[in-house]
Amino acid sequence: MAAALRSSRYLGLLQRGPASRSCSGAAMAAAAEPPLPSAPAGPGWLGSLRFDNRALRALPLDPCGENVPRPVPDACFSRTRPSPVANPRLVAMSLPALALLGLEPPPLRAPREEEQLEAEVALYFSGNRPLPGAEPAAHCYCGHQFGSFAGQLGDGAAVYLGEVLNPSGERWEIQLKGAGLTPFSRQADGRKVLRSSIREFLCSEAMFHLGIPTTRAGTCVTSDSEVIRDIFYDGNPKKERCTIVLRIAPTFIRFGSFEIFKPVDEYTGRKGPSVNRNDIRIQMLNYVIGTFYPEIQEAHSGNSVPRNAAFFREVTRRTARMVAEWQCVGFCHGVLNTDNMSIVGLTIDYGPFGFMDRYDPEHICNGSDNSGRYAYNKQPEICKWNLGKLAEALVPELPLEISELILEEEYDVEFEKHYLQKMRKKLGLIQLELEDDDKLVSELLETMRLTGGDFTNTFRFLSLFLVDPDPLKLEDFLEKFAKQCASLEELKVAFRPQMDPRQLSMMLMLAQSNPQLLALIGTKANINKELDRIEQFSKLQQLTAADLLSRNKGHWKEWLQKYRARLEKEIGSVSDAEVWNAERVKIMNSNNPKYILRNYIAQNAIEAAENGDFTEVRKVLKLLEKPYELKESFDVQEELEEEEAVAGAAACSSVSRIRLPYSSKPPLWASELCVT
Repeated sequence: MAAALRSSRYLGLLQRGPASRSCSGAAMAAAAEPPLPSAPAGPGWLGSLRFDNRALRALPLDPCGENVPRPVPDACFSRTRPSPVANPRLVAMSLPALALLGLEPPPLRAPREEEQLEAEVALYFSGNRPLPGAEPAAHCYCGHQFGSFAGQLGDGAAVYLGEVLNPSGERWEIQLKGAGLTPFSRQADGRKVLRSSIREFLCSEAMFHLGIPTTRAGTCVTSDSEVIRDIFYDGNPKKERCTIVLRIAPTFIRFGSFEIFKPVDEYTGRKGPSVNRNDIRIQMLNYVIGTFYPEIQEAHSGNSVPRNAAFFREVTRRTARMVAEWQCVGFCHGVLNTDNMSIVGLTIDYGPFGFMDRYDPEHICNGSDNSGRYAYNKQPEICKWNLGKLAEALVPELPLEISELILEEEYDVEFEKHYLQKMRKKLGLIQLELEDDDKLVSELLETMRLTGGDFTNTFRFLSLFLVDPDPLKLEDFLEKFAKQCASLEELKVAFRPQMDPRQLSMMLMLAQSNPQLLALIGTKANINKELDRIEQFSKLQQLTAADLLSRNKGHWKEWLQKYRARLEKEIGSVSDAEVWNAERVKIMNSNNPKYILRNYIAQNAIEAAENGDFTEVRKVLKLLEKPYELKESFDVQEELEEEEAVAGAAACSSVSRIRLPYSSKPPLWASELCVT
């Protein structure tokens, strides 16, 4: 029963297997693919898209035309084609994202015209019909996955359609993710399913509207075609609908794109498919810098090492700022492999991501990350590690001693500067920049950890805090503020032991007698974490809800006194405290989102969509387009709660679940969600 419940709320993604086949031995598999339907006379609304596919002109193409999984040497792209699906239909589309392509929002239409428009969008952005000017291809790249070099990876489930020039002259690459088999699909089928596609579609747009650098998502199209997925890898596969997401970005080139030249890795024995092709590395650098960093190209034309150093410095800074933004909204990427790092500093490839609910610095959003390599608090150092791998991939065009010096000089400084600037805004520290501000932030996060504070709602709620020494007002604030902390039931679920006692006992003995064997089945860190979980769970069993509330209020009272003292310094530097406070609240509420894509909100939308109802996906999309939603009054929390309820922001799609505002802490059942 428990497994079935877990399965119904699973948010996972399929992992791909190793590369297979060669060009010469794949003709039979290629012949098995269904042909694309012939193109119509031309699209309607989408007919204005103007393609100029510079990447395919500037970078080497694979001469082998067989669209089957195989090694692809000495090339950056392989020609491919989307595989058609049965009865494609639109789940949702983001008009702000499509506007990047020059697609103006269509005028208000009659229902029949609306249906025709959606049918056109579904037909072309499912890959069933080719767009005039599109040149479908798949990009070759490699990557370090969970710290180990994996060799050739590539676009195994994404198809480059081309680059669209909008009326302003901006260039946007568009992709169909989940459009079927490519030369890089390895042992998989190149398909994505409804649950993973809805998550990527919604999160791409949510991140943009939060102000975080990201790729975009224009449409989500599902179908009646089905694939088999063993969701938990437990021998219980089921059929799921093939679904395709239109992804939009200046480029989808990533760190791993430069790793195709890597010689044999000393640990894994794998190598890139284009070893010893430094001429292609030079082509890639010329293309990437000239197209996406033109100011660097102009400043250093004809002098490659200084130019490449300036390029690496800018990538380093952009990456540091991006991950600082993640940390400030509690976003966890989940799979920070080098092949999931954008060369232009964007959040890319939304898989087992998650926005943190209860603050836990060691939060792991990916159920497959057993070692915690990509935990929330490790994201900054992992992104720096990935930059180190990019530096290695640029040799000899950028000597390693130069790139390593840049990385050490730039990354930590840029991250810490941007992180603290953002945190000051989140706390309303808008007048002064004091040396102890970083300590105040650290103490806030520690208080959130001790009390199980909801990351998003804690920051949002702080805008209601009044700089008033009246103890009654402070007590009233604490009473409401404590509701954003984890309940006793939530904490018991969070700290519930995960290992069988006999398994833990065996691992403890192995840690003493045979640490080498232990390393094969677990880690000492995992054992220590489980022991801590057992200790915390035991303490919770002896705690009452009243005890927990009293303890939490004590922790917050101590920190709020420090926060008030810091705000009083702000007041002392201004002439009008009321004007300052209004501006403080405004800045806080434009930097602390009220709405994020919590896992349970996404899951409710997924379950409704799997039952044929796309209205919840579309409603959540609209909500996430205005995540900060400023209000006129910040004095009384009940007003906010009443407004949320009246707005009808019901986060639950099932009548068996309590209807909650979208800004609420997650319900208890959300703790059962597993993303992998």
